Amino acid sequence: MSDIQAIASAIDGYFNLMYDVDDSRFRDVFSDACIVHGIRDGKHTVRSAAEFRDFIRSRPSPASMRSPRDEAIISIEQTASDLAIAKVRVRAGQTGFIDHLVFHRIDGRWLVTTKAFHVAQVFPAGS
Repeated sequence: MSDIQAIASAIDGYFNLMYDVDDSRFRDVFSDACIVHGIRDGKHTVRSAAEFRDFIRSRPSPASMRSPRDEAIISIEQTASDLAIAKVRVRAGQTGFIDHLVFHRIDGRWLVTTKAFHVAQVFPAGS
């Protein structure tokens, strides 16, 4: 498997985690040192990996709400043997995001070390 294929597979794991919120897979996707940040409701938010894990566990999963699954890889760029950047689109419930994910190869696995998000769209209730 090429590095790009491995990174795409890691992104697929990210998509599955964001939809199912299967906590047992969190450490397969995110580094323990990951930082998640972005602008939400006009405020800059910053969360550690542990805080982000608690945040996503605290809300119903999109799967449990039977929300539509809408996700796509927009781009992947491997900038070094152990560093890559991906831009993805993902829907979590009624919110559509554009996420910029920084991956590092750590102990042979591609893990998200930084997630920067942008709320791209809020879908009407029931859609």
